Amino acid sequence: MKKDLKIEIIGYVHNEWENAEPGDADRIKESISTIEVKEQFADALYRIEKYSELNVIFYFDRSDGYELRTVTRSGEVRGIFACCTPRRPSMIGMTTVRLLGVEGNTLTVTGLDALNNTPVLDIKPVVTNR
Repeated sequence: MKKDLKIEIIGYVHNEWENAEPGDADRIKESISTIEVKEQFADALYRIEKYSELNVIFYFDRSDGYELRTVTRSGEVRGIFACCTPRRPSMIGMTTVRLLGVEGNTLTVTGLDALNNTPVLDIKPVVTNR
């Protein structure tokens, strides 16, 4: 039985990056961002500080269209599923970030390559096999 796709925006990214040019991803990742989780999901952050790394899944809300192959920052041609371009069929991004702190419903992170006000779809801890 097929289910309808249901995706909820759980929060928003806040940082100094209103827009970006190709090649800015590394500079964006070096900056500090906050993720403001909507109040209705704040309790889902309970004990998240136990993890030093998180996977943040977000929506490329400013991306427009895509091609199946693209030129990467290194100049190599690759299929879009073999690179990190924001121009994707489903417009979903994921980045592993370092958690710097938690205050209420706000996470402070570094390593996030999303722009200011980017919608966040999910947050998952990075769990290593032990």
